[in-house]
Amino acid sequence: MGLFDRIKRVVSSNLNDLVNKAEDPEKMLEQAILEMQEDLVQLRQGVAQAIASQKRSEKQYNDAQNEINKWQRNAQLALQKGDENLARQALERKKTYTDTSAALKASLDTQSTQVETLKRNLIQLESKISEAKTKKEMLKARITTAKAQEQLQGMVRGMNTSSAMSAFERMEEKVLMQESRAQAAGELAGADLESQFAQLEGSSDVDDELAALKAQMLPPATPQNQAQLPPQQETTAPKSNEVVDAELDSLRKQLDQL
Repeated sequence: MGLFDRIKRVVSSNLNDLVNKAEDPEKMLEQAILEMQEDLVQLRQGVAQAIASQKRSEKQYNDAQNEINKWQRNAQLALQKGDENLARQALERKKTYTDTSAALKASLDTQSTQVETLKRNLIQLESKISEAKTKKEMLKARITTAKAQEQLQGMVRGMNTSSAMSAFERMEEKVLMQESRAQAAGELAGADLESQFAQLEGSSDVDDELAALKAQMLPPATPQNQAQLPPQQETTAPKSNEVVDAELDSLRKQLDQL
């Protein structure tokens, strides 16, 4: 293949591609319908002309038949009157119309066949145009749907889905963190309340134990009828109080170390 042939093929291919891109399906359908309707108008005119020609030929044929019958009667009348020469002329005129009538009959038969064919073609073209209009509406609807789908797909492709999804993920993570902080705050508040009640219970137990210890360390109550202790025992009471105070100080130190 020569260089010029290759260039020609490339140019032809590019032109075809441009033509295909320039074709609008809706406009092409409308143009096709218009062309079919123009053909229908021309075909109707052709059918009308053919029918008119058929009518003229039919009239001419009927006129020729009438002339044949007339000259047939004239020939018979001439023979009845004994004029054989006039009868011969009448028959010659009859023969002329007979030949014309035969030609008109052949033409009339041909025209009748043509008219019937044109009528069938007219009916078929009308049916095709009706079908084409229906298909045109269906194709237009499909074209509209295809354009809408193409536009929607373009919008979907144009959307930055990764950034949008990452934004949703960040928002979800923030919500989860906030929920976790709220839950932790609730747990801490509950634990603090429980610890306060536990301290109250613990301090109550210690107070009860301290009161019991004090009760054990106190001297027993003397009845009214019991005799008073001898004077020598009063000197030992301060020593017992010192022992008690020392034990209390030791107990406090142990509590402070806990």
